[in-house]
Amino acid sequence: MDLVWPVAAWALWIAALAAAFKVSGRERSSPVSEHPAPQPVVELLRGMRAQEVFHSALFELAGRGWVTIEGDRVSLAAPRAEPLLPYERWVLEKVTALLRGARQAPVIALMPEGADLESDFTPLVRQCAIDLGLARRRWPTMIAPMLLAGALVVPWYATISWAGLTWPGMIATMVAFVAGVGLISGGRGFLLTARGREAAGPESAPINPQQEWIFTGSGWPGVEIELPRRSAQGANRREIAGYVVKRWAEVESSGETGSWNSYHIAVHDGRSEKATAFTVKSAFYRDVLPGDSVRLLIDTRRGTVVRALAHERHW
Repeated sequence: MDLVWPVAAWALWIAALAAAFKVSGRERSSPVSEHPAPQPVVELLRGMRAQEVFHSALFELAGRGWVTIEGDRVSLAAPRAEPLLPYERWVLEKVTALLRGARQAPVIALMPEGADLESDFTPLVRQCAIDLGLARRRWPTMIAPMLLAGALVVPWYATISWAGLTWPGMIATMVAFVAGVGLISGGRGFLLTARGREAAGPESAPINPQQEWIFTGSGWPGVEIELPRRSAQGANRREIAGYVVKRWAEVESSGETGSWNSYHIAVHDGRSEKATAFTVKSAFYRDVLPGDSVRLLIDTRRGTVVRALAHERHW
């Protein structure tokens, strides 16, 4: 078989895939709810990890009296008549199970396994976003992704017929397998609507610094956070190590440049009475969680983190 056939087959499949994504990505009319977007849903739309969304849901329940949070410890409150969203019901059930009859427990001990969050909790929050008109499925049914995955047989067969089990054939097999599994496992997809993109904007629902997870395993009593001691002379960079005990974002504004988010973490060295706060970039802010062990290169003049030299996840 001539090389033109596998090349043409792959080109046609890629064109069909691009056309399908372009058509499915167009805005559609969706039901609009009058209810404000819950903070956990907003954080999911912003791309926060499942642990952070779970933590936000737990604090939102605490604000409505379902649980009590004092410092870094959680206890169940008396049941209320207020109806709960499905993901909120899941959070309460999980917290009750993890407490195992105890009156209270540290927040860090009540974080479910990542697999449970991804398989059970996150789909419930996504469905809530869809119900509120903040997101939608890329395809109404699985027909389109199944057809695209099945169509991979044509370019794969054309390549195998031309190249056999040589390296082009092996690459085609790997690409077809990965693309097919991705289309099927990705299902119908999850896209933000115009209202969802607006809700996820930094100005619509700023992160509440009071709803941050404070980790006290380093011995920090969770009382005071100080700014770094700035050096006007000598070396302006040094290394520090410790535990991230808190992180938060602040919306800052200027009459000329508008609004933006600034991101901060507080690090405790395990010895001092206070934790020290540093400004970080958004990428590192999203990657680090309270409880993580870090070694950082900091700019002492600006009080900013220049680079993460080591980062170890607590769980």
